[in-house]
Amino acid sequence: MNLHEQWLDKLRAGTRQQNNDLLRDYYGKETEVYRTILADRIETFSGTAKEFGEKFGLQPYEVGAFIDGINTSLETPVELKDLEEETQLDIKIVWRNLYKNMLKARADWLYSLSEWDAYYTEEERREITREFRYSQQAHSVKVGRNDPCPCGSGKKYKNCCGLE
Repeated sequence: MNLHEQWLDKLRAGTRQQNNDLLRDYYGKETEVYRTILADRIETFSGTAKEFGEKFGLQPYEVGAFIDGINTSLETPVELKDLEEETQLDIKIVWRNLYKNMLKARADWLYSLSEWDAYYTEEERREITREFRYSQQAHSVKVGRNDPCPCGSGKKYKNCCGLE
């Protein structure tokens, strides 16, 4: 069973209280891992998943949870279904994506870490936050009668899909 499945099984097997305790413990560890990564400017990591866990004080199943959380912020995502203790990791973090993904997860305990100061000024973080929020908004495009039809026919909208 891969490390990510082990994490999910832990969550499935626990009671509500056990899951709350597990998640509280994990989020504390996760915060410390991010503090270390940001403070020490660890942009890349090469080694096994087991070595990653040992370096950052994570249990093997917690490595599965951590990689799942950071995966979309990596230059090359890790295949979670293949993640075993002896899996070789070659991680390269894309900082801007990491910050945006923390915003997406609403993980204020992570995106508000003071260690981000070494990467982005307060103004830059506000700009990234604005970009992120704008990207999450729905945008409708109104087609005018004389605009080209969005179906790609090359006709004006009024003579194509705009006919009633």
